[in-house]
Amino acid sequence: MRYLSTRGGMPAARFCEILLGGLAPDGGLVLPESYPRVDEAMLARWRLLPYPELAFEILRLYADDIPEDDLRALTARTYTAQTFGSEAITPLHRLDGDLHLLRLSNGPTLAFKDLAMQLLGNLFEYVLAKEGRELNIVGATSGDTGSAAEYAMRGKRGVRVFMLSPHGRMSAFQTAQMFSLHDPNIYNIAVDGVFDDCQDMVKAISNDLAFKRRWSIGTVNSINWARVVAQVVYYFRGWFAATSSNDQKVSFAVPSGNFGNVLAGHIARSMGLPISRLVVATNENDVLDEFFRTGHYRPRASAETHHTSSPSMDISKASNFERFVHDLLGGDGTRVAALWKRLDTEGEFDLSAELARFADYGFVSGSSSHADRLATIRAVHQAYGLVVDTHTADGLFDGASRACR
Repeated sequence: MRYLSTRGGMPAARFCEILLGGLAPDGGLVLPESYPRVDEAMLARWRLLPYPELAFEILRLYADDIPEDDLRALTARTYTAQTFGSEAITPLHRLDGDLHLLRLSNGPTLAFKDLAMQLLGNLFEYVLAKEGRELNIVGATSGDTGSAAEYAMRGKRGVRVFMLSPHGRMSAFQTAQMFSLHDPNIYNIAVDGVFDDCQDMVKAISNDLAFKRRWSIGTVNSINWARVVAQVVYYFRGWFAATSSNDQKVSFAVPSGNFGNVLAGHIARSMGLPISRLVVATNENDVLDEFFRTGHYRPRASAETHHTSSPSMDISKASNFERFVHDLLGGDGTRVAALWKRLDTEGEFDLSAELARFADYGFVSGSSSHADRLATIRAVHQAYGLVVDTHTADGLFDGASRACR
């Protein structure tokens, strides 16, 4: 498997070569040359596998420069009942009829990002030890990325984490998770601004190649390809849990801010997983919803980014979105580079001419308000005796409104 840049300016590289980095040298994001395809026989065989083995089977398609015995040991060490609360790792909870919740929040920090971060911590330690290197990780968080990254990297040999977060704009719970850690390799940095300001700083560092090389800087943000591909696994697991045969389709409603989680669903669908719809569920920060409705991508300024009751989604510049645009445009790196140059100079771009093709990728979208979230939380509790968080409520509200069946 070889990896290229979304903007076409990076020599082909292998998985371990791109694992520790962030942006590609040309400022783009790394993607595989093509997505591996799964067939009926593979789906039938994978359906019977426990989560660590399923993770191994999927990851080996993308990380074929890691010896299989080593990769299998890494997934076995990562996905344990001790870490995630059950052998199922991501249990499926049926609410009613065809409506289910895929439980992704059973990890150490109670965030779905634990599923990728715990693997990333083990992968980083493995590769750094083999190469005799150390790594300084600089990341940005609106909440769950930071705590998940720090709990995954704490105590890991050869790794230091510097995590930027918007001061006063995260949940009290996630703030406490991060700032209560005293591990010597963990550093928390509060920024006077919003998440996008933190992300801009990380991107500026990633774009300074000389500075990155001098200080051995990497990233754990969702632009890291290994994080995205680790998330692909639970789309397969969720589909297996919700179906009994390969001819059944499932739709996923995904609370979305930085577009990393739902991008993993797009990759799973591109690999051949029978996914009907991918609902991009946003809150009041509805940049992605506007794009999928109109084809117009218009990130908001910091002053226009709302502080909401689902703060992990308070993002107006979706970092992973470039990977989808690359696929939408048929892998035309020159055109992607031109669009992001226009984004830097004009603050927006228009792909409404491609709007008819959005359905080919299964994407629909929606947005919800604070009142919608409260009503959804109340309705779910009354109907099922279950209390969901505000981000899940965004997914349930938007999924229902977009007929995610």
